[in-house]
Amino acid sequence: MTETRGKIFYGWWVALTAALGSFLGTVTIIVFSFGIFAKAIGREFHSGRAQVSLAFTIHSLTAALFFPLAGRLVDKYGPRKVLLACTAVVGLTLLSSCFFSHALWQLYVFYFALGAVAGGAGTLSYSDVVSQWFDRQRGLALSVMMVGMGLGAVAVPSISQQLVQRWGWCVAYRIFGFAVLLIPLPVIAAFLREKPQSMGMLPDGETSPAAKQWAMEEQGPTISEAVRARAFWIMASVFVLVTASVHACFIHLPAILTDRGSTAHTAAFASSLLGVGLLIGRGSAGYLMDQYFAPRVAAVLFAAVAIGLALLALGHDIPSALVGALLVGLGAGSEVDIIAFLISRYFGLRSFGTISGWIWAVYGVSGGLGAYLMGLGFDKTGSYVAPLSGFVCASALATFLITNLGPYRYRAASYAPEQD
Repeated sequence: MTETRGKIFYGWWVALTAALGSFLGTVTIIVFSFGIFAKAIGREFHSGRAQVSLAFTIHSLTAALFFPLAGRLVDKYGPRKVLLACTAVVGLTLLSSCFFSHALWQLYVFYFALGAVAGGAGTLSYSDVVSQWFDRQRGLALSVMMVGMGLGAVAVPSISQQLVQRWGWCVAYRIFGFAVLLIPLPVIAAFLREKPQSMGMLPDGETSPAAKQWAMEEQGPTISEAVRARAFWIMASVFVLVTASVHACFIHLPAILTDRGSTAHTAAFASSLLGVGLLIGRGSAGYLMDQYFAPRVAAVLFAAVAIGLALLALGHDIPSALVGALLVGLGAGSEVDIIAFLISRYFGLRSFGTISGWIWAVYGVSGGLGAYLMGLGFDKTGSYVAPLSGFVCASALATFLITNLGPYRYRAASYAPEQD
């Protein structure tokens, strides 16, 4: 780790704070555990899988709608204020879950409320902070941040399974609400600092005059300039395809396995195994992108998603399904790191929050639609084979597209944009 005057560079404490927030964030509690909650909710409301999946779709589409606003707020007021406010709202909303447990429309309102603050309380805001603190080691720092989410993806589904079995889905969400208010919220307040300049430091702990001059400059296009760039639309297309595929998989993974005769514990284990893949992907993707050209790293990981989905679609035994879950998790785990890293390298940090907001809006829309289409495909055909096969093709196309981004516009430690 970078040291400043014999001490660990404070940016690493910022990255660890972001990791803790990601461990108990809306992604781990709502997204990665939805498959665990979905069956219990379906039984309570006597609803089909498409109806229950619609709750997750509402959450994702709402998050997508509010992501651009969250990005603008981050750029205007700073991520710390946005994180504190939105994290508090997430905790309080989870605490109120039992007030939304009497009718299906109330459940939809509950997931809408969580979606409205998901952007401000999640990876968009944390990525902005970490990217400000690091340049040459940005990929590694983003991986440190995302390890928290990977650990959450391993632990939270199993914890959710135990809580739901013992007390039901409503009380389980209330317990998570208390956890959010008591753990990440005070840590963010105590340790998160937005920029190294606010503490008399520079990114990566640099001290050179060139680094100081670079840190003082606003690098990157405005959002109106960014949306006219070819790279923006390639990224948007890639994340539509990949996000729909991976969300469809991990939301329905417990149902895919239990339909094949697995126990609920085996299904929870598969979700946790997907989380292991997430953890590996998030622990390694950033480091690899610091060392190698990021679109090529992304192509390898997205290819793993296609292979994993093919195993889930065509395999008929539990081992092949477990390997498929691991591979999907590997690609899905790297996705968030890749989004933040590519935005910073192709569009700089000047409008990082706003540009991220629009990319994350694409992420939210495609994730919600992917989950719904998977449920709809099952309801229409009585099997997951057809929708899984479609998502294999989607992730394979994303693998091809990501390799066409072209050279970086803002390279690490160059302190100036690349020349055409």
